[in-house]
Amino acid sequence: MENNKLEQKGIFSLLLTMSIPPMISMLIMSLYNIVDSYYVAQISNDALTAVSLAFPLQNICLAVSVGIGVAINATMAKSLGEKNSELTNKIATHGFVFTGIHSIIFVVFGLVFARPFVVLFTNDIEIINMSVSYIQIVLCCTFGMQFHILIEKIFQATGNMFVPMLLQMLGAIVNIILDPIFIFGWFGLPKMGIQGAAIATIIGQMSAFILAYLLYKRNLKSIKVDFKHFKFDKHISKRLYSIAIPSGMMMAFPSILVSVLNSILYSFSQVAVNVFGIYFKLQTFVYMPACGIVQGMRPIISYNIGAQRIDRVIEVVKYALLFTFVIMVAGTLIFEILPSTVIEIFSKDQDMIILGTRAFRIIAIGFIFSTTAVVFSGMFEALGLGFSSLVINLMRQLILVILFAIIFSAMFGLDGIWFSIVIAEIMTCVISSLMGYKAIKNL
Repeated sequence: MENNKLEQKGIFSLLLTMSIPPMISMLIMSLYNIVDSYYVAQISNDALTAVSLAFPLQNICLAVSVGIGVAINATMAKSLGEKNSELTNKIATHGFVFTGIHSIIFVVFGLVFARPFVVLFTNDIEIINMSVSYIQIVLCCTFGMQFHILIEKIFQATGNMFVPMLLQMLGAIVNIILDPIFIFGWFGLPKMGIQGAAIATIIGQMSAFILAYLLYKRNLKSIKVDFKHFKFDKHISKRLYSIAIPSGMMMAFPSILVSVLNSILYSFSQVAVNVFGIYFKLQTFVYMPACGIVQGMRPIISYNIGAQRIDRVIEVVKYALLFTFVIMVAGTLIFEILPSTVIEIFSKDQDMIILGTRAFRIIAIGFIFSTTAVVFSGMFEALGLGFSSLVINLMRQLILVILFAIIFSAMFGLDGIWFSIVIAEIMTCVISSLMGYKAIKNL
């Protein structure tokens, strides 16, 4: 069986084989984010600003889908380790039901709250209209992404990392191909601008969902989803949301952070907002591979906790720290050496290049310090300790950054905002290291 390797295969090679597929898929997703921003930037700087303002809501949507997906992944992998097929099937069924409910909520949210959200950050009518149209299309058609990610996490819980990679690649590639066609009106199609970018995103997500469903029906026949006899199980629901809510909140923190920092940055200049928007796209090239390590680590930890193999749990955490550290070092070097080169992909504006170069070099100092927070946060999720993971990310991606940004921006201007991110990473490194060491000691 696929999941037997989680208990028997050597940890070094197992973690690599489990991590490389999600690393590849996430790098492709990062490439999609860059390409998407590149094409939008060709429309106008206002269009790039509109997408930057839409990012927080788009990321919250992703946060909810990943949150319930991570919960399904951890609980299913543990029940598979316990050889409890009945519980596994119930968990899968609850996952599908909850994902459907979430999708409906986002339709309502997109229709009602898109405009009130955008006007919090700008009074430019053109930017507001572009951003609202983009948000409404993406949020109202989010069910494709929601169900695709759910099925992806179910595959990962069984130890199959190839199918999730395939799904991510399909969605991203379809999106990349369709972006210029819809945005600029190629092949006789109408020129749709920023709406075209949103439609390309939705079609990419729907393509991944359709393939996910077909592969699920073909390859996971042992995991049975039974809607006919479905009843809400309080225990299962509590277990799922005890992981999903903290995990989703952690994914949403960057959205809240970007929204708050955008409001501060906007008081300096629109260029500063655009620089931060570009940075957030580019930093995924560093953090997405690290998240690939975490994705590979989670089912190994959960399965072996269920199988009572604590020695393997400790070993996989050690290797995850090593691999993530190497990724962070590489990311730091790229941001320190080539900042202006990557910024010029999006804009030739000298003000943006000068401001962005300094910002990138300052922020990149914090990459290496984020290693322990990234790994231990994922470890806590795999152990079902969602609150501990939440604490780490609350410190790292919200409270400390915002607090220091407000204080230091008044004292040191834009540099104070960039340095606030670095200081938050350093402080969270200490906090997460202490929490992680204590948790491992108590296993």
